[in-house]
Amino acid sequence: MDPKRYVIFGAPGAGKGTFCSRIVELFPHIKHVSTGDIFRENVKNETELGKKVKEFLDAGKLVPDEITNAIVKDKLEQLSQDSWILDGFPRTLSQAEFLSSHFNIDKVLVLDVPRDVIKKRILGRFSCPKCGKIYNKFTLPPKDQKGENEWICDNCGADITFVQRSDDTEEALEKRLDIYEKNAQPVLEYYEKKGKIVKIGTENTLELSKEEIMNILN
Repeated sequence: MDPKRYVIFGAPGAGKGTFCSRIVELFPHIKHVSTGDIFRENVKNETELGKKVKEFLDAGKLVPDEITNAIVKDKLEQLSQDSWILDGFPRTLSQAEFLSSHFNIDKVLVLDVPRDVIKKRILGRFSCPKCGKIYNKFTLPPKDQKGENEWICDNCGADITFVQRSDDTEEALEKRLDIYEKNAQPVLEYYEKKGKIVKIGTENTLELSKEEIMNILN
């Protein structure tokens, strides 16, 4: 059977990583390729591309498309015999065109999650200061509540107080979502014309059965 190639697409907080983990758990022959992991791997191993990435990151600048494209292409070429799902790329129309010029994409899986759900997921995030277990004030709080915004950690029993992360303000999140939607629109239109889009309209992909996911992947 020929390898299958998928792209997962969705706003920050849509659950891309969670859905990819679920797919890999059910279908271990599919590799989850995270562009964030590829960047860190190249920087850590001090590859030529990694050194260039580090220069831009250290200067607080965005990594140019030609370097991002080269890093992604290099990684995917190493997986030429494998099925994979690409997470975090493409983010722009030019990146989508670059990807299509080198690889055949079977499907683009779009997580269609309402903005109010995304806001709850991101603005409610907090973790145990002792063991690091992650919770959500709105969707996944610890079981034992002591008071308003105070709980006992399910994992280690430590006291936890909800403190919103400094970069998780509502204003900052609205800006991130606006930027995502602006960049996403031409990418989605590009793949729509190619007939590659599969919209997944669920707020919790963990509720999807193996058969449902198999139908999505075809």
